[in-house]
Amino acid sequence: MSDEEHHFESKADAGASKTYPQQAGTIRKNGYIVIKARPCKVVEVSTSKTGKHGHAKCHFVAIDIFNGKKLEDIVPSSHNCDVPHVTRTDYQLIDISEDGFVSLLTENGNTKDDLKLPTDDALLTQIKDGFAEGKDLVVSVMCSMGEEQICALKDIGPK
Repeated sequence: MSDEEHHFESKADAGASKTYPQQAGTIRKNGYIVIKARPCKVVEVSTSKTGKHGHAKCHFVAIDIFNGKKLEDIVPSSHNCDVPHVTRTDYQLIDISEDGFVSLLTENGNTKDDLKLPTDDALLTQIKDGFAEGKDLVVSVMCSMGEEQICALKDIGPK
């Protein structure tokens, strides 16, 4: 063995998977599922009986958590589906730039400047109006499969 030092390049990603497998028959309403490579929230599940030669099938109706599009999928209930890891984090709003990006304060005191304002008009006007009035706003950011988006807003009082 030599006494040479070994240098390893560190990657930003820890190699964690963006999804995990779950049996289709165990996924319920209000759970999450990946349909057409998009993370979705399940709004309706119906299970058909087994046929003469086949499996029972689960029919999922789900809504994309980022763009609100309705997606459907039919999967045999014994097969595995991909379920996305979905996290929600609260950040305090510091600033809104002219180009539509927000500046957020993380829990450890750093700023996060890579998020755009939401496309949902009601939420967008709430954020802009609240910020213009000088309120202390906390935004909830939903993160899944490498995408992040502001999904909710809380008013914690005046500055």
